[in-house]
Amino acid sequence: MKKSLLQKAKKIKLLIMDVDGVLTDGKIVFDNKGNELKFFDVQDGLGVVLLKRLGIKTAIITAKGSKVVERRALDMQVDRLYQDANHKIKAYEQLLKEFKFKDEAACFIADELIDLSVIKRVGFAVAVANAAPEIKKQAHYITKRKGGQGAVREVIELILKSQNLWQKALRLFE
Repeated sequence: MKKSLLQKAKKIKLLIMDVDGVLTDGKIVFDNKGNELKFFDVQDGLGVVLLKRLGIKTAIITAKGSKVVERRALDMQVDRLYQDANHKIKAYEQLLKEFKFKDEAACFIADELIDLSVIKRVGFAVAVANAAPEIKKQAHYITKRKGGQGAVREVIELILKSQNLWQKALRLFE
């Protein structure tokens, strides 16, 4: 792995995730009653919990509003959830202000055009493997895994290993 990439990951104090296409595979399913269903990866979820336990802040910024996302954010102990964020840059700037972080302390995992304003700003820009070409072009790192299939966990492991926190994470389960 490139040294410059590890240097970026080493500075991360805040991981921000999109939902559809990042925490999920991008499919939105409705049941016969009109209820929305989303499918999340359990490894991504445990990774987010690990970050929290190791002192790294987490946030979700999504353009869509959903009770399912609210529930998943609660399960993963996400620090901040922004839904219906059509202008994601505003939510991003609020996060930086609230946590008193600079751009270089933030990582954003993205997949779609609506994410461009944020991915251009963060210190560690990540595109999932199935992201739009315009997002991949802006990314410092493109995951091997697709959204909803462990891409978030892949990034979390990279961050924790770059910060020499991976062994500490493993010890949480001994």
